[in-house]
Amino acid sequence: AVVSTQSKQWYQRRVHGESLPVLFINSAMGCVNGKQVLHEDDLQFLVKYTNLKEEEVKEHYENFITNHPKGKMDQSSFKEMMNLCYPDADKDNIQKHIFRMYDSNKDGIIDFREFMLVVYIMSSGTPEENLKQIFKLLDINSDGSVSIGEFKRVIRDMFLLTNEKEVDTSIQELLAEKAFIEMDSDSDGKVTLEEFIKACLSQKQFSTMLTLKIIDVFID
Repeated sequence: AVVSTQSKQWYQRRVHGESLPVLFINSAMGCVNGKQVLHEDDLQFLVKYTNLKEEEVKEHYENFITNHPKGKMDQSSFKEMMNLCYPDADKDNIQKHIFRMYDSNKDGIIDFREFMLVVYIMSSGTPEENLKQIFKLLDINSDGSVSIGEFKRVIRDMFLLTNEKEVDTSIQELLAEKAFIEMDSDSDGKVTLEEFIKACLSQKQFSTMLTLKIIDVFID
């Protein structure tokens, strides 16, 4: 099936405000006496913008530091994490898209604050917040809109990751084109964040189908 039952349940539950675990929350993701420490401003930021308590943030930080002693992930360490999650999948391209979603300040590094904020949004945020993160993944050049070329590229890379090689390339492109037409409400050849969210929340057929495939990547 193009869309798994698990993804359908995720989408239905997310629309109703329920939360589910997210991939990477327990995955391989200032300095005192040579050891990285959680800065107070990062702690208070995450307490403010998530529902986590201070002790919960500190616990997640210790887990993060255990896997990433330098307190951050670059493309190389992120690739190692992806290899653990998808040992047999063709993930070289899609991991760059996912990395971009986490790297909010575009400095080529994912720090603990960036990591936890996305983890929290994807597990406990509103459907609109989830879709904003997914839009970052689709917007390859980060110009605020998605072209048909960008959309097809991400969809192609996503199918490679999920090992659905039985889905012919021409079918993948057809699905992407149909979803793009649904999303591009003003037919100007690009999809804005607002158009993307509207198409997904109104559960238009192909838009929802492909968005669920992307969501599948983040379900543990």
